[in-house]
Parts: sequence; structure tokens; C-alpha cells
Amino acid sequence: MPNNILFDLLGPIYDHVFGVKDTGVFDQPLHLPAEGWLLDLGGGTGRSSAGLDGKVEQIVVCDLSMPMLRKAAGNGHTHRVQASATDLPFAQSTFNRILVVDALHHMPEQRTTTGEMIRTLKPGGRLLIEEPDIRLFAVKLIALMEKVLLMKSHFHTPAEIKEMVESFGAQAKVDTDGRGSAWVMVKK
Repeated sequence: MPNNILFDLLGPIYDHVFGVKDTGVFDQPLHLPAEGWLLDLGGGTGRSSAGLDGKVEQIVVCDLSMPMLRKAAGNGHTHRVQASATDLPFAQSTFNRILVVDALHHMPEQRTTTGEMIRTLKPGGRLLIEEPDIRLFAVKLIALMEKVLLMKSHFHTPAEIKEMVESFGAQAKVDTDGRGSAWVMVKK
């Protein structure tokens, strides 16, 4: 099943199933508060960026699933864009901050997507990619389940994500959140 169809089906109930995200954890890696715009890429319902209002000037939630974006509108996000992460409809150096939470592994052509993130990030900007840490057994089980569900997910190790980012000239470092996620923190 293509991911966009699955997320189209999950859109109306996604926040109820996965709960509210503690967005305070993004303040330090994204150096918030900050001037300018933040892109929540693969942001779905906007649950990962909802608590960042007032910490940046504006938030844009970008996702392929229109039902997820409709839910983001209900969550108070006024700037929503339906687009593929491999061909972002934004000019070069548009965003001061970009946030990608639990979404990169769902995106096809991840190297192209990474290039698009770096292209649309302003010089001096910050990017945070939070992904399940595929080095952990529990995450390997999740990856197997997604494969069985024909989701076409592709998980990378934190080091591989860091390497992709650095291949586009940005600086990156890896950390873990202690709850099964790896963070790739990027400065352009």
C-alpha cells in the first residue's frame, strides 16, 4: 500500500492514536526561539510543530496527504502545502528552520529529499531530522511490520542520514533522545 493512501486513511484519527508531541524538546537543537519561517516537512497533522507557535514567525506544514493537512488546519496551522518532499515548491533559502519528525523513512528518494531540505534552508539555518533508530531491535521490528504492510519505508542509520546531509555541504551531528529515536542536527 503506498504511504500516502495509508496516511490519507489515518489522517482523521492520527492525533488520537499517536498523541500529542512534546515540542519543547526541539528548542535546543533548533535554537528556538528564532526569527523567520519553519518548515514542518512530512508534518502530517502538524502535531510535531503545533507547540512551536510563537517560537518562530510562521510555520508551514508540508505533506503529501490532504486528509492529514486538513487535520493540521483543524489544529490551527494556517500555512499548509500539499507537495512531494522530492520536489519542494519553495524558493532556495526560504526557511530558517526545518523539522522532520518520524517521516524521512516514509519518503521515497531520500537523498533527493535531503538535497531539497538543504536547498530550501537559509545559510545559518537549522534542520532537525528525528527518526526511529534502526540500530535498535524494537525499531527493526517496526521496520519489518511496515514492510509487511507494503509501506515501502526505508530506514537509514543515523550515520547514513548524517552522511546524506553532509554530502550537500551542511554540518551535521547525531544524538539520541533516549526513547528510541535518533536525531540528526544540521546547520547550513
